[in-house]
Amino acid sequence: MSRVQLALNVADIEAAVGFYTKLFGTEPAKRRPGYADFAIATPPLKLVSIETAESRTSGVAGALNHLGIEVDTPAQVQEATRRLAAEGIAPDVQESTTCCYAVQDKAWVNDPDGAPWEVCTVLADAPGESELGCSTEGCAPMDRQPVAAGGTPDETVSDSCC
Repeated sequence: MSRVQLALNVADIEAAVGFYTKLFGTEPAKRRPGYADFAIATPPLKLVSIETAESRTSGVAGALNHLGIEVDTPAQVQEATRRLAAEGIAPDVQESTTCCYAVQDKAWVNDPDGAPWEVCTVLADAPGESELGCSTEGCAPMDRQPVAAGGTPDETVSDSCC
């Protein structure tokens, strides 16, 4: 099952978990320090909350971190990569990267306003990661900022993670 992913920067992970647990009627599927991941059945949504206290990251609390489409298999990530490339959008592909406490295959693109989108699949759980939940070489937004309209992924630098 494919589902939309929404990753939010939050100031207080405990408050966010409390709110989203009540809003969607479900507990997080994964909890780590400064990180919560909800797998919501209805509506089909993966909601990620990333704590953004100054000591953790320079992300802005209450702001969008990134958007995504979670798919079931690496083949679906590869197909999305081919389809996007054929449409003239050059995805930044990462295979078996450790990010958000999981090993993932993913392809990153930016929308015309610079919002980062990923198409990803989770290959395995990765419980022991860095403070932000990403390896230093993992998550594409970790070293990318949204590009300007018409820009390419190579023109980016960031500090966020999924």
